Amino acid sequence: MGGDFAPKATVLGAILAQKELSSEDRIVLFGNRDLIEEEIKLNNASVNDFDIVNAEDIIDMHDKPIKALSNKPNSSIAVGFQHLKEGKIDTFASAGNTGVMLVGTMYSVGATEGILRPCLAALLPKEKGGVTVLVDVGVNPDAKPELIYQFGLLGSIYAQYALNIDNPRVGLLNIGEEDEKGNAQCLASFQLMKGSKDFNFIGNAEPIEIFKDNFDVIACDGFVGNLIMKNTEAFARTMVKGGMINDFIKNCNYEIYGGLPLLGANGVVIIGHGVSNERAIKTMVLQSKSISNSHINEHIDKVLRG
Repeated sequence: MGGDFAPKATVLGAILAQKELSSEDRIVLFGNRDLIEEEIKLNNASVNDFDIVNAEDIIDMHDKPIKALSNKPNSSIAVGFQHLKEGKIDTFASAGNTGVMLVGTMYSVGATEGILRPCLAALLPKEKGGVTVLVDVGVNPDAKPELIYQFGLLGSIYAQYALNIDNPRVGLLNIGEEDEKGNAQCLASFQLMKGSKDFNFIGNAEPIEIFKDNFDVIACDGFVGNLIMKNTEAFARTMVKGGMINDFIKNCNYEIYGGLPLLGANGVVIIGHGVSNERAIKTMVLQSKSISNSHINEHIDKVLRG
């Protein structure tokens, strides 16, 4: 039951998602059983439509990840990851503490063999429709070139198999399109990515390219990626408040995309926005199923094994 508006938004989002899932799918809710059942009944839904696992410890946004997991073993995140590790659930999604979600991933299912560090992928809208995959957006703020190379690889696999983009065009975020542009990190990353046989690298991508249709995947370190993602959200909110709304601005709304997949984890893990409302939770649940059905982790493992 993670997120600023849990359990109300989380439960309502799950109810909305459950209506669009098949009878073979089952949503498992982790949190205070009494509160969850109360919210389900308040929304005129049936408790029998869900599996509820009692987890009463509460992790807030200010808790330190490692201490939180060790001191609060009966939290929804800790119990959820244990279920994922044991194969009792196929995916695990939460709008709870991002740091705890990352540490929980590494302590439970870990990273796919061959992946140095998992990364978060965000979907940003293109001016004329479609999306650009921006990766990483927060998990690895000090990424070395070897990591950024893998971000490009993971983003490409995600775009191809989860978003059905054929032969995704991968770029490296930089201050210019010329090969010799950028800081030491970008220069070294470019040399690794140039001529790659693992993905379709087409060169440097300037920030102005993010919303155009020149790239399908743009790789960068988590510090820069997080700034771009949050700045995009802030810009969209400003436009909406000023009454300047078009399809592009509407598509900047995080609710449309649900959560952020943690690519490279040895399991399907989705991290939602802390302020996720019921619409965002619903989308995140449906997104979890879609990513699971894409068998993206199998594709990642296949590529890494050559």
